[in-house]
Amino acid sequence: MFFDMNNLDQKRSYKLLASTVVPRPIAWVVTAGEDGSPNAAPYSLFNFFSGFPPVICVGMGLRDAAPKDSLANIRRLGEFVINLVSEDLAQQMNTTAVPFPRGVNELEMAGLDTVPATKVGLPRIERSPVALECKLSQVLDVDTSGVIVVGHVVGMHVRDEAVIDAVRCYIDTPQLELIGRMESPGSYTRTHERFSMRQLQVDEWEAQQMRASD
Repeated sequence: MFFDMNNLDQKRSYKLLASTVVPRPIAWVVTAGEDGSPNAAPYSLFNFFSGFPPVICVGMGLRDAAPKDSLANIRRLGEFVINLVSEDLAQQMNTTAVPFPRGVNELEMAGLDTVPATKVGLPRIERSPVALECKLSQVLDVDTSGVIVVGHVVGMHVRDEAVIDAVRCYIDTPQLELIGRMESPGSYTRTHERFSMRQLQVDEWEAQQMRASD
């Protein structure tokens, strides 16, 4: 079935994309308010888009055409921390998604401890298996419903047990036990199961085609 996106409203367009572009990694974004108190919120429109320089993008929706706390804090401070979500932290992540009144510390509500980041003046979630310290590069206006935050990763924390070779940056990814966002509402997936395929060279692909035609 073909869907003409021009004929869909915002709700149906989002639902169609969110139900098919899966799984999506979750950016658990930590910022700080004007009084210095930390703010945490999860965003599932997230990925990395360049390895060198290391660049990530996070899609952030607006509320009544105004920026939410995370976006307002990022614009003011020019920095933020993205924590990745492991399965054992799923419920705490879900708690920080509650629309608490402005000024409420979501990390405290979720019972989460933080430790200082290294290269930005913000905390990171202590139990998160991966934390990306980011400097704001730019904010791209998508439309009246959201923006794309482009960040430059200036440092990473990875759980020690998951580091196979620090010099070569080999990581035992299954050890991280990360989860991903699936269709709405409230659907998630684990990242334990996987299969591997080696990228073929042209001559290998041609040999496969010849064997298949015999």
